[in-house]
Order: sequence, then C-alpha cells, then structure tokens
Amino acid sequence: MTRALTFALVDALPFALLIVDDRERITWANPVAADLFGRDLVGRTFVTALRQPSVGEALETALKGGGGDRVRLRIQTTRREISAVVTTAPLPADQDMNLPYGGAMVTIEDVTALEDAEAMRRDFVANVSHELRTPLTALMGFIETLRGNARDDPAARDRFLGIMEREAARMNRLVGDLLSLSRVEAEERRVPTTEVDLSAVLKGAMQTLAPTAETRGVALLREGETGRLPVRGDPDQLTQVFANLIENGIKYGGSGGEVRITVTRVAHEPVLRGPALRVEVADKGEGIDEIHLPRLTERFYRVDTHRSREQGGTGLGLAIVKHIVSRHRGRLKIDSRKGEGSRFVIVLPAL
Repeated sequence: MTRALTFALVDALPFALLIVDDRERITWANPVAADLFGRDLVGRTFVTALRQPSVGEALETALKGGGGDRVRLRIQTTRREISAVVTTAPLPADQDMNLPYGGAMVTIEDVTALEDAEAMRRDFVANVSHELRTPLTALMGFIETLRGNARDDPAARDRFLGIMEREAARMNRLVGDLLSLSRVEAEERRVPTTEVDLSAVLKGAMQTLAPTAETRGVALLREGETGRLPVRGDPDQLTQVFANLIENGIKYGGSGGEVRITVTRVAHEPVLRGPALRVEVADKGEGIDEIHLPRLTERFYRVDTHRSREQGGTGLGLAIVKHIVSRHRGRLKIDSRKGEGSRFVIVLPAL
C-alpha cells in the first residue's frame, strides 16, 4: 500500500484519528480530528489537544510498547461536549509516518448519539411503566376491596366499578396512543402522496368533537379560508392532528368559552419554500407559562400532571402531532402566555 493511499484511507475514516510520536507530539491528524480539536494539531503536544488523565495513561502505556486500551469518557471539543470512546494502540517505527522511534495511534469515536438514544429508551420505559402502574395499582386495590368489605355494599360496589372503568379506559387510551406514536414514527420518512381536502379534514374533526364542546359549554368557531383546500397528506393522520389540538383547546382552554380554528393562505412560506396553508387552533383559556413551551411536544411531558390525568390525557398527544406534521413536511408552532390563552399553528405545503 502506498503512502498516498494510506493517508487517503485515514482521511476517509468516520472517526477522529491522531498519530503521536515517542515524545507525545501529534504528527498526523485526519479531518475529523481537526474538526473536533482545531486545525493546528500537527506539531502540538497531545495533552494540549486532549487533557484527560485516563487517556494520558493509556497513551503512555502504548508508547512504551504495551497493549492497546479503550477509555470511555466525556470530552470538550471546540464546538460541544461529546461522549467518546478513545482507543490507543502502539505503532512501530516508520520514517514515512514521521515515527523514527515508533509511536502510538489514538482514535476517538463520538458515541453521543448512541448514549442519547439509550437514555431516551430508558426514560421511555420508565415513563410507560409509571403511567401504567398508577391505574393498575388502583384497579388491584379496588378489586381487593370488592372481594372484602364492599362485597355486600351495592353503593360502594357501583362507585368502585365506575372508578375501575375510568382507570381501565385510561390504560386503553395510553396503549392506543403508544401504538399510534409507534406507527407515526415508523412512517415519518415516507412523505404522503394522496391529495386531501383540508377543509373536509377540519370539518370532520370539529363534528367529532362538537358533543364534547357542547357538554363543556365551549363554542367551536371556524374562520378564514373556506372551499376546497388541497394538500398532500394522510387524511386519518391529519384528522388526528386537528382533533388532538381542538380537544386540547376544549379541555384545557375551555374556560375561555371558545376554540377558534382559522385557516389562512400563505403565498410563500420561507421555510417550506412555497405556498402553504396555515391553520391556527386558538383558545382563550388560562394559557401556558412560556417556560413550558419548548418541552410541550416531549413524550409524557405535562404542564399540570394531576389536571392532565383528570382530563384523560396521556401526555403523548402533542408528540404524535409533532411527528405527523414532520411526516407531512410541515411546521408546528406554539404560542402561549399565562392568562392570554394558547395558539397552536400548523403550516402545511399547499397544492
């Protein structure tokens, strides 16, 4: 293998690679390493690029002819802090590589994304377990009571059965939302190709929730553009998006007495790079403190956990909305202030 080919292969590696001589000076660095630690690496002492005692010890061992070693740690780069696996290995003397007395190779693999994914998985499992444990504990407690003291008490039995029904329904909603979220995430990279009338989607969502709105004394108002409003989309998923937002407006913003759905045509939406339809679902309720807005679309995130559970929420609705909108190559914007109501805006590419 020629020297030029060797260097070309090293430069093409997807992880950082440094070659260090017997005096612990860097003699070679590939582009990934330069991106992590700066462009002026060659000629510098290794410790000035990566000051980590555990890596320093592993490097010394390799330079003395010992075996290679792997160290997992957090590293501060020129841009951000990353989780990395650092591997050291001894190298023989080689004039072409500027190693007359031998040296060592140090590779640095960024595993931040893997660790973040694992942390998300752990959090997801913990959240699902917690969400299911609460209603299951209640069900088990009531079953035990019905078998004992309340066995012959019709009034207590009916009351407990009613609570058990609500808790079972809550678990059923949670499982349904989990399955829905899983399906949406699996399809997120597949852009819908079917032409859908957004007016019909909004009409269907409003009709479905009209009885709930009437029961709670909330008026559903439709404003803005009417007539046929074509977009590329999945009609069921789009209905799910707007039904979720309207239902949230009824449940949590219903104190304002109305939920207003406004459709506007946008001649040119800069982010979508073309014409768009903007749908705003607004209420005049209590509003949401701005500190919560960045996290509203996280799984299981709730502004008021107790109130959300009382209303039958699973904490997954806005996460589902975010993924569906992403699949449709649209945008989701949330604007709310405490005491001023909330506005959820969906922007979709128009045909």
